[in-house]
Amino acid sequence: MANWNDPRQSQTGFGSVPRAGGDVASRTTFDAGLRSYMLSIYNYMCSGVLLTGIVALMTAQSGLAYTFASGPLMWIVALSPLAIVFAMSFGMQKFSKTTLQAMYWGFAFLMGLSLSTIFLVYTGGSIATTFFATAGAFAGLSLFGYTTKKDLSAFGRFLIMGVVGLIIAMVLNIFIGSSTLDLAISAIGVLIFAGLTAYDTQKLKNMYEQVRGTPMQSKVVIMGALNLYLDFINMFLFLLRFMGSRE
Repeated sequence: MANWNDPRQSQTGFGSVPRAGGDVASRTTFDAGLRSYMLSIYNYMCSGVLLTGIVALMTAQSGLAYTFASGPLMWIVALSPLAIVFAMSFGMQKFSKTTLQAMYWGFAFLMGLSLSTIFLVYTGGSIATTFFATAGAFAGLSLFGYTTKKDLSAFGRFLIMGVVGLIIAMVLNIFIGSSTLDLAISAIGVLIFAGLTAYDTQKLKNMYEQVRGTPMQSKVVIMGALNLYLDFINMFLFLLRFMGSRE
């Protein structure tokens, strides 16, 4: 959701299929390239989620999750992934593809350490159920974003502002401690990241014409995977508040 992938960038024919005089072969080549580009994004995203899940489960089973549940390490593990996200977003232009890859895998690993603590709060069965429910919802929403002809740009900007409001509400509720507000935050959080899944998918699809065949394409693939990863994980965590059975 940083400026690197802002769909409002002006470009002639941006987001449209190249016509090349109506040449069918040109359109077929474009469509094949688009499918390969999107598949690469999903492969990175799913691999990152898988790595996070494995690390979280192994950390919880080893007992190390208790170490990350409190104390100085809790803040280090919790804030490190955020620092990597900011570094990747604002340093994309100067970082190489290899550096971005290393940062992405490092981010997914650290997220696994951070999320290991959910096994101390919720039962394994409810975590698994919520994960698969999130996966199903994500797949449907992403498919909608890919196939819809409706421009979701204005909707996406509204959702991004919603994320800011959501963060403010969460911080305030730390001091207020309202269970009603907490429930409302969870419900709104699910809806916001569900909408962002469709918006980010369409945005990444539309970016293909701009970056195809350029050195930026491989970088956009990694950053696109990061965006979709964040949509998935946030939707999962907010949904877990509803579906999770506590230990």
